[in-house]
Amino acid sequence: MQLAAIVISLVTTLVGTALAARAALYIYTFVKLGADVPAGARTGNPAQRVKTVAKEFLGHTRMTTWGVVGVAHWFVATGFFCLVLTLVTAFGQLFQADWSLPVIGDWWPYELFEEVVGLFTTLGILTLIVVRLLSLPGRAGRKSRFAGSIAWQAFFVEYVILGIGICILVLRGLEGALAGVQHYEAAYAVSYPLVLAFKGLSASTLENLIYFFAMLKITISFTWAITIGINPSMGVAWHRFLAFFNIYFKREESGEVALGELLPMTSGGAPIDFEDPADDAVFGVSQVEQFSWKGLLDFSTCTECGRCQSQCPAWNTGKPLSPKLLIMNLREHAYAKAPYLLAGGGKDAEGNETATAEQLAGVPAAALAEAERPLIGTAEENGVIDPDVLWSCTTCGACVEQCPVDIEHIDHIVDMRRYQVMIESSFPTEAGTMLKNLENKGNPWGMATKARLDWVKELKKETGIEVPVIGEDIDPAEVEYLYWVGCAGALEDRAKKTTKAFAELLHTAGVSFAILGKEESCTGDSARRLGNEFLFQMLGAQNVETLNTVLEDAPVKRIVATCPHCFNTIANEYPQLGGHFEVIHHTQLLQHLIDEGKLVPVNPVEGLITYHDPCYLGRHNKVYTPPREIIASVPGLRSEEMHRHKERGFCCGAGGARMWMEERIGKRINTERVDEALSLNPDIISTACPFCLVMLSDSANGKKSEGAAKESLRVVDVAQLLLDSVKAAPAAPAEEPEPAPAG
Repeated sequence: MQLAAIVISLVTTLVGTALAARAALYIYTFVKLGADVPAGARTGNPAQRVKTVAKEFLGHTRMTTWGVVGVAHWFVATGFFCLVLTLVTAFGQLFQADWSLPVIGDWWPYELFEEVVGLFTTLGILTLIVVRLLSLPGRAGRKSRFAGSIAWQAFFVEYVILGIGICILVLRGLEGALAGVQHYEAAYAVSYPLVLAFKGLSASTLENLIYFFAMLKITISFTWAITIGINPSMGVAWHRFLAFFNIYFKREESGEVALGELLPMTSGGAPIDFEDPADDAVFGVSQVEQFSWKGLLDFSTCTECGRCQSQCPAWNTGKPLSPKLLIMNLREHAYAKAPYLLAGGGKDAEGNETATAEQLAGVPAAALAEAERPLIGTAEENGVIDPDVLWSCTTCGACVEQCPVDIEHIDHIVDMRRYQVMIESSFPTEAGTMLKNLENKGNPWGMATKARLDWVKELKKETGIEVPVIGEDIDPAEVEYLYWVGCAGALEDRAKKTTKAFAELLHTAGVSFAILGKEESCTGDSARRLGNEFLFQMLGAQNVETLNTVLEDAPVKRIVATCPHCFNTIANEYPQLGGHFEVIHHTQLLQHLIDEGKLVPVNPVEGLITYHDPCYLGRHNKVYTPPREIIASVPGLRSEEMHRHKERGFCCGAGGARMWMEERIGKRINTERVDEALSLNPDIISTACPFCLVMLSDSANGKKSEGAAKESLRVVDVAQLLLDSVKAAPAAPAEEPEPAPAG
């Protein structure tokens, strides 16, 4: 028994180690195929990056938000590393049944630690297995976050961990029985029942059982190594190593997730100069090797857990986009194409092969066939990613927020969109109208520039309040805030109500503010997220120049915006263009004014209200509290959260330039969101974004016409609610005294 155990264990170990090491080297070589990134972009502030890795691993910061699943995974993840010495012990036990680690092997604190971690690792993996079995796609369909995951790989990994955990506990019981342990003690606090079970066996039987279970533990461990060595694209296994690197090299050196701004377009590891681009500049991504090396690392690290998929508004409404499946498809394509790329294969801008026949002579036919597949294309074209997948994304950020290994889905989607828009001119036709309007009129509706001041005239007529235009009616030095109205706020009728309410509130609070008027132009948010980086750069440069000029003499370049998309672009993306401003959202300013007593909500607004988090205010910029505090300050309102809110809030469907595209597949996202709101039977649905206001209003009006929502239901911005409460209620007409009775 002992000899067989030694031979089987050592052979399995040698083969497993060799194959796993070869695969690790292959993954490293494969990742290096990716495009360069700007110098220092992924390596700045190494101390903070190490701290982030430690925090995310030890704290499981993303996973623990999933309750019991996160806790179970924490024990499994930490147990993998904490219990590595049990493998060393198993090797020793092959040669001497009662062998233990030098120094600490018989030290009861270590033995207790080993037992407790072994127990909770085993219980943790059992929990995860049960969760997976209860959520099998065959039962839950698209509702299962495991739909599309490679099931055999996941179950293989889980049962390997379960097997190792059982071996650890059994070996502890056998060790105790062989050592003659007679009662509970700290060193055998967990395994003592097993010690009792084995107590009556002879010493030789116990030794043979130790040889067997030590061999079993080693064999299971290195069978796993053999399997992942043969399958370098097996993300569900390799993520336990690659995740550390993927988190370390994440986009934001501060440790924040890759939300907020988009990265500038780069080629050859440097930002593209759109005024004079290089002749060989690569615009966007049309081949998998054009993704950055961090992109290829992202694809390799995906563990197929499906958290992104479960939160994706597109997937939840029947669209073909699943962030998980997108990453998995890119990974499988990349690894299938890798032998061709590693041999020197590639195509130039015209699609001609750059490698010689000699270089490609040894490349497998399957890899050569994979190299011919278009990255974006329909099933008939044998494309890797279907166009409907690419254009379904709302860039809401739910996938990036939830991913426990920091995959940057939105950056990769936008990179593919950039090539489609800027090189192929291939995008939904309705979006073309929006782009033309932005180019010609500076707003997506194509309205005349002078129309940006219509709301100012309306406000003066309705309230007598005059809103000054900076540089014309007021000096920049006299202005506390430059109010960036935005295209929707100035031109869309429903959003104009928010604009006028906010301006009236600022006037009431005595805040000195002004607008740009006709000098304001679209920030370029929709153009950039659609993929037209050139148009964004043009609009952005124009706006930055305007803002820098008008705010040159202002003590503080302070801007307030009612549109989260404008807020995000000016605050987070204009610094890329030389525009550095202090930008806040209108809900932040209003809450500040309430706290200072400059705005006092006194008039009750009766009813049940539910608040919808705009993605670009909430997830992208972490502004969750101010809108809720404003609502809480209004007397009469009773607030109730929708099931999906804050970090797990559900998109309205307008982001990622989807505002300008028809929704032809599945259920409309705004309808899904309004249905969720209506489940609470609210009187008011509130938000803090003009895009959300339009989308939710459209769906709510549709529900009213169907009789599925009460006619009194209102969809309003929080600024409108606050104004209703701050404004003095109209005085009740005085009752005429009754005439005195005659006589």
